Amino acid sequence: MSQKYNYLFTPLKIGSVTVKNRFCAGPLTLPSVFGPFGEFSPNGIEYFEARARGGFGLIFTGAMHPDVHVDPIHPYDSKQPLKSPAAFKRSAIELLERTEAYGCKIFPQVSMGYGRNSIGCFAPSEIPYYYDPSRKAPALTKSQIKIKIHQMVSTASLLKQCGFPGMEVHAMHWGYLIDQFAMSFMNSRNDEYGGELENRLRVSREIIEGIKQECGQDFAVSMRLALKSYIKDYNTPSLSGQEEAGRTLAEGLAIAKRLEEYGYDCLSVDFGQYDSFYYAAPPCYMEKGRILTLAEKAKKVVNIPILCGGRMNDPDLASDAVSSGKIDAIVLARPSLADPDYPIKVQTGCPEEIRPCIACNQGCIGALKQGKRAGCAVNAQAAREGTFGLTPALKKKSILIIGGGVAGMEAARVSALRGHSVSLWEKSDVLGGSLRPAGAHEFKQEMNDLNNWYIRQLKKLEVTVHLQKNASSKDILEAKPDTVIMAVGAEPTLPPIPGIDHSNVFDCVTALSGNSIPGQTVVVIGGGLVGCEIALGLAQEGKQVTIIEFLPDILSGSGFVPEQNEQMMRDLLNDLDVRLKTGYRVKEIFDQAVVCSKDSLDIQIPAESVIIAAGFHPRNSMSAEIIEHGIPVYEIGDGKRVSNVMTAISDAYTVARSI
Repeated sequence: MSQKYNYLFTPLKIGSVTVKNRFCAGPLTLPSVFGPFGEFSPNGIEYFEARARGGFGLIFTGAMHPDVHVDPIHPYDSKQPLKSPAAFKRSAIELLERTEAYGCKIFPQVSMGYGRNSIGCFAPSEIPYYYDPSRKAPALTKSQIKIKIHQMVSTASLLKQCGFPGMEVHAMHWGYLIDQFAMSFMNSRNDEYGGELENRLRVSREIIEGIKQECGQDFAVSMRLALKSYIKDYNTPSLSGQEEAGRTLAEGLAIAKRLEEYGYDCLSVDFGQYDSFYYAAPPCYMEKGRILTLAEKAKKVVNIPILCGGRMNDPDLASDAVSSGKIDAIVLARPSLADPDYPIKVQTGCPEEIRPCIACNQGCIGALKQGKRAGCAVNAQAAREGTFGLTPALKKKSILIIGGGVAGMEAARVSALRGHSVSLWEKSDVLGGSLRPAGAHEFKQEMNDLNNWYIRQLKKLEVTVHLQKNASSKDILEAKPDTVIMAVGAEPTLPPIPGIDHSNVFDCVTALSGNSIPGQTVVVIGGGLVGCEIALGLAQEGKQVTIIEFLPDILSGSGFVPEQNEQMMRDLLNDLDVRLKTGYRVKEIFDQAVVCSKDSLDIQIPAESVIIAAGFHPRNSMSAEIIEHGIPVYEIGDGKRVSNVMTAISDAYTVARSI
């Protein structure tokens, strides 16, 4: 281990609990890790054990919910320990036996409720719901507040009986119920739970007082705290944070001091809420470590440990922050999904082996919001370790993979791990496929990190890689593989626009392949995610950019885009004065302009360069010719259906794990 990481592996004291190092696996909402009676599922026990085995000193579970008597049952609320205490206790005891074998501590998160973040739930005052501002959340009565506090304390008592050394209160962040109580913007009560800050924090105080009285002072309690809200109004984020309607940093620091006084043993800090979701769950467009300037200030006003999460997945950044005393530990939620072995790879001097979280929000929060299985875009095994792992192949086969993009590389990695003899043919002179142009932007560096990670894995697993191999069906048949996996990828779609063959016109892949885009005025044709990211990158270079989109809105025709990613993209484009021409049809491209029309009216937009970002279509794969000769063929990735990194990796993993 490099000397610079030493401090990350020193013990940390949280109340009376000693955590072996400074790595915390952050809380995530993963329904698959809980069973129907609120207990930890067998799959969930495997999930948490994997992170304990991977070296995390402390694990926070996703938010558990006390037995519901006030709010309606939420779709994610199978995580109710009080629903069947005996079933929960049995599963918890097994979980602790297995995680404690690695010296890992677990703090379950317990929630007072969603408040306005979930339709049907109660709030401190009558305020608009996040997902439907036309409707208002009803205000809690004092008796309902007391019920909720009692349920929090009762759940803590059950956790103590199970053997957990502590818990985390969910949460004065992301705009959840306790957060709403604390903000004057959302709390207009005129009783003892509203008004001055001390009253708005009363629920937090009564919760900790009740827990400590019931469980004893040795039972450690953390609070998840957003130090600043970054909102201008309901459903309106503040990119700069200068127009703050929610919690200011000054108030966040005042709250931190009070929480310490009340008896909380630790604060896990971040920023943002649903209304500023790109701060709460930062996408790749936000630089790593932005939270540190706020966290450092919190560290100076309290004596209890400050844990810090929110794009902290850089070992060097983390090491510097902890060793210099800015924070006490890092909280890695999405990165712990991507790689459960994150800490041990740092400790053994192999940080380059960490599979990078690409901050896409597709597989975790995005999938959850779509009602799909929550997992990880780059780790197809995540959150189903117990049911979807890899086993050695019963019979070693010769597997030939055509295409060295992300799907092909994942198929090669998984096949080699299972013991097959694997060859990969790539027609270009480099591996990566669409990862390479996708990583051209400074804000998409994680795509390059992911590509480099795959290249290292294939080398380590001794996969035979042939570059500049433009395979024909004859070549494939002559190689006599037992199985062929086609991962041929996709290519840009070029619509039949007059003038598209002009020298100032570039397809999106060419534009992202290291070529300098000439001129100061640029038109991007296509307002999907690729087009918007190209526009953002060029605007950040100082160019004057216009997006022309045929549909009524940008980011509406390129598949699902997680709301926090979309929210930040829109604000960044607006901040950089990128012009949006939605509902326009491009009629013709000229050397210095693009003509487009809407409602039979033509306009001319200056354009020294034009970039076509009108989508992709699959390449031909030769599968039929190979199958005719009795060789099994599987098609994966964009060559089968144009989608995204998550789909490509999932397809590849699924196919390769069963051959």
